[in-house]
Amino acid sequence: MVQPPLDSFLARAEGLLQRLEAILPSPHHPPVVAPDWSASVAFRYRKRSSAAWGVGWLEPVRHVAHIAYADLQEVDTQKARFARNLAQFVAGRTANNVLLSGARGTGKSSLVKAALHAHAGEGLRLIEVDKADLIDLPDLIELVSARPERFIVFCDDLSFDEGEPGYKALKSILDGTVSASGDNVLIVATSNRRHLLPEYHSDNKTYTRDADGELHPGEVVEEKISLSERFGLWISFYPFSQDEYLAIVAQWLRHFGVVDAAAIEAARPEALVWAIERGSRSGRVACQFARDHAGRHAAQTGGAA
Repeated sequence: MVQPPLDSFLARAEGLLQRLEAILPSPHHPPVVAPDWSASVAFRYRKRSSAAWGVGWLEPVRHVAHIAYADLQEVDTQKARFARNLAQFVAGRTANNVLLSGARGTGKSSLVKAALHAHAGEGLRLIEVDKADLIDLPDLIELVSARPERFIVFCDDLSFDEGEPGYKALKSILDGTVSASGDNVLIVATSNRRHLLPEYHSDNKTYTRDADGELHPGEVVEEKISLSERFGLWISFYPFSQDEYLAIVAQWLRHFGVVDAAAIEAARPEALVWAIERGSRSGRVACQFARDHAGRHAAQTGGAA
């Protein structure tokens, strides 16, 4: 039997509505679904759809990296500043949102993981949010606002291109003190860019000079500075010297089970070659070398690193 055109149209329309209902937010469900908070101390924000109305949820991280403050070498000043601010936050006192910026592989993300390891027993929790989902920050903050825990909202390797929607959302949340984003929420971001936005030679043309010869940044430069200025605490990381790199290598070798001082000393020339081949003396490169070397050392000695 041939289906009448109107019936066919209505059937197709009903199917379309069912598909739309699956992705549009329901009035009975919040824009962010709460997780089982006992499942982990760290969570990742996930979203069913890239559309603005997509429902998001917090996915528990099953295997949380166990890094201690003591594992981080040659960044004592940065570590002390970050740890002091975070301890204030965990204790319920006033604290600043944090921007960790600078050379790659110098321990910025590891410092955040170490902080979680240090304070998870005191109720600190971490929520990692990709920059593409920062537009949902207000909903996330609303979700955790009544929780007894203290939350780091963590944006790793953050940088923006012109006009990205998450830029304005983050700027709005950061505006003011920590209490503006909720007393139990601290925003922490890492970036290789100090100002989080690309900087061009043409930006210099917007500078103006007053009668005394003093230079003043133009609107373009001011806008690029305005987001990073909203972080109350800036902590900068710098490339490591050769001696600092070798000290980090030694620390990681001990971490991976190579404890003999003579074996660590003998690994120094190879560690330098490893860094030259990769064009970097970062802490990440030091860890990669130590992992490789410790594995080979264990095979030679018949042990386990």
